[in-house]
Amino acid sequence: MPAQQITNTKMSLLIVFMWIVWACIQAWALAWSGFPVQTAVIDSLVSNGLLMGIGLAVRNMLRFYRPGRGKFFYIFAWNFFIAAIWVVAIKWALSQLITDPAYLIFLNKSLPVRFFIAFLMTGWMALIHWLLFTFEENRENEKRKADSDKLAKDAELYKLRQQLHPHFLFNSLNSISSLTGSRPEEARHMIQQLADFLRGTLKNDEKMLVSLEEELHYLQLYLDIEKVRFGHRLSTEIKTGEGSIQSQIPQMLLQPIVENAIKFGLYDTMGTVTISVNAVRENGQLAITIKNPFDPQTSQSRQGTGFGLNSIQRRLYLLYARKDLIVTKAEGNIFTTIVIIPQA
Repeated sequence: MPAQQITNTKMSLLIVFMWIVWACIQAWALAWSGFPVQTAVIDSLVSNGLLMGIGLAVRNMLRFYRPGRGKFFYIFAWNFFIAAIWVVAIKWALSQLITDPAYLIFLNKSLPVRFFIAFLMTGWMALIHWLLFTFEENRENEKRKADSDKLAKDAELYKLRQQLHPHFLFNSLNSISSLTGSRPEEARHMIQQLADFLRGTLKNDEKMLVSLEEELHYLQLYLDIEKVRFGHRLSTEIKTGEGSIQSQIPQMLLQPIVENAIKFGLYDTMGTVTISVNAVRENGQLAITIKNPFDPQTSQSRQGTGFGLNSIQRRLYLLYARKDLIVTKAEGNIFTTIVIIPQA
């Protein structure tokens, strides 16, 4: 049974229980005042039965229509009108059921008090149910908004992940094209490595998170492709700390960062360049540090679009709602990118 139905059922039972208690109190008060027990019971059952029915009708009415802010006067007017109708109804009904002259005199004298009690009780019910239904409506609106935000976030994450493959693919095809004429064997080898890389990443396309071990496996496939292109000029160094290898990270997170490091590390130099990747897990989070050398005098002119790092920053924010999970800094001729991945 849905949570809302459970709440409404409990509220209905609570209302019935309270009305039974009130009916017993009223019957006891009439009997204590000297009226016959039968008269007291009839008065209590009729007046409180009608009042409970009216209260439940008010509850159902508020379920489908609630006055907006600043229009609480409508609730006041409803209660006044309902209490007046109730007084007329019980006067007629009790006059037909009880013919004792002393009781009829008491009935007529007690009508103003009965009206006041009915007005307070229906007003109390209206207020309680107005708050209850408003709370449920706000909760449903928040749930729909959260579901909508999640769908939008998932759609944006999917779009970013789909953009990564073409971005990397275009760069790899350009590299293969440059090797086709001068080094055809290496170009064919690079095509095979590219096929292995894409086959593995596309197979895991539905995964939001993968282990660091799996991510490093596909990163190594990417590096093998780039090593065909750059030959002995590209050197890599990958280290993992104790307990870090099974940490969970977003899929295809490291490849754009390393691609960025290669672009700024090798494009402007002729010598050997070492790209280092170091993963350490501590204090409930995984810290991955990527370092590459660069030439401060020439790198500013080759910054490009920065799609890789921008997409990673956006993905991390969507997944963890934090903007401090990726940090870049340059010290001397070493450029460092640090990515923090919270672990459950």
